[in-house]
Amino acid sequence: MSQTPLTDFIAGCEAWVPGKDEPVCQGRLTRMVGLTLEAVGLNASIGQRCLVVDSRQSIEAEVVGFHDNQTFLMPVEAVHTLRAGARVVPLESANELVIGDELLGRVVNGFGEPIDGKGPLHCRAQQSLNGEYINPLHRAPIREPLDVGIRSINSLLTVGRGQRLGLFAGSGVGKSVLLGMMTRFTNADITIVGLIGERGREVKEFIEEILGDEGLARSVVVASPADDAPLLRLRAAQYTTAIAEYFRAQGKSVLLLMDSLTRYAQAQREIALAIGEPPATKGYPPSVFARIPQLVERAGNAQQGGGSITAFYTVLTEGDDQQDPIADSSRAILDGHFVLNRKLAEEGHYPAIDIEQSISRVMPQVISEEHLKLAQQAKQLWSLYSQNRDLISIGAYNKGSNHEIDRAIALYPTLRDFLRQGLKEQVPFEPSVQLLKGVLGASAPATATGNRQAMAGGRPIRGKRTVSDS
Repeated sequence: MSQTPLTDFIAGCEAWVPGKDEPVCQGRLTRMVGLTLEAVGLNASIGQRCLVVDSRQSIEAEVVGFHDNQTFLMPVEAVHTLRAGARVVPLESANELVIGDELLGRVVNGFGEPIDGKGPLHCRAQQSLNGEYINPLHRAPIREPLDVGIRSINSLLTVGRGQRLGLFAGSGVGKSVLLGMMTRFTNADITIVGLIGERGREVKEFIEEILGDEGLARSVVVASPADDAPLLRLRAAQYTTAIAEYFRAQGKSVLLLMDSLTRYAQAQREIALAIGEPPATKGYPPSVFARIPQLVERAGNAQQGGGSITAFYTVLTEGDDQQDPIADSSRAILDGHFVLNRKLAEEGHYPAIDIEQSISRVMPQVISEEHLKLAQQAKQLWSLYSQNRDLISIGAYNKGSNHEIDRAIALYPTLRDFLRQGLKEQVPFEPSVQLLKGVLGASAPATATGNRQAMAGGRPIRGKRTVSDS
């Protein structure tokens, strides 16, 4: 007997049955090892949120892996009194958090909850933490300089609107102070700050002392300190980026500051090692190096005529080692990097930007050729003095032996003062270029108009080529 009539009859009956969604299958908690929860009987997908319900405690967790009939979950809050046998209930709501203009001037945590004591948020919209893919061929090119209000960056390491850069530094070198200056001075419509994995004490200090009321008024701060669960730190970084994407979709120029990308990578390492992923490079599993570009690539320009996200990510270099795996991976994916030098900081040189090791890869596309030549001359003179500092200090160098070194010695005090800047001192883009021209004794004007014929370089010149005195 043919099965076709029966199949057609069943299909017709199903069409009249309301609610054909899959039944919700609750799981049961069987094991907890370290940070990982293991459950059986759970029908949930990767990334889905679940509620672990016990008579003493209910916590939220997220599915991070599975093996056979076992599902691995990671809690997003502290676990205290859970017991074996607790129910694991999949949540219907997607991995979304609240978003909207009401976030401006507020400080929230990784759950999207306000922690500033200013009352509840009234955001009606929600947005996925994962963002939307933008075809790289549809992105608007970076053709416009961005004024960050810092003299050394505007003139020697020019930032383009929509660029993604890293601030590479060890602890205590002044990266948070530099972030605060850029937050207050940068010519952007909205500033989004993500404080990921930092000390809880630093969160309040950054908001009150570095950011200030003026900076907070046009900013959104997402804070997830070091004592948060690793999954919550990951979520906070994604939430920070999602908020920036929301304002970019409105056509705004957004400045995204994340401190730090290293803590984000370390949170992913904790999760990966907890579920059994083998370590690869210096204890970091492969998934860590996949997560970094997934987060960073969400920043940048939108489609032609849309908004932009100019992003700065701080990268901690352990022991000031620039070859740290996270630093090396970040440097390869970002559009430039500013290295903060501990020796300069110890000399009272702030911001302690090492212009020899730093580079902005889009600088030739957003400034004039003449401006680029001035920046290269300044870098060459600074590098030349640094290379001969010991000889000069002990008096072993004889004046007149090399006219390039003579010029570097003569201009070094002026150039050093040019690179220093006060915490509350703002220097716009055009005055920065004019001051650089004055330091080098240049007579021709240097403008900030884009020049597609500019030299495709911008790295410090370390050789002994003759530097024009004009």
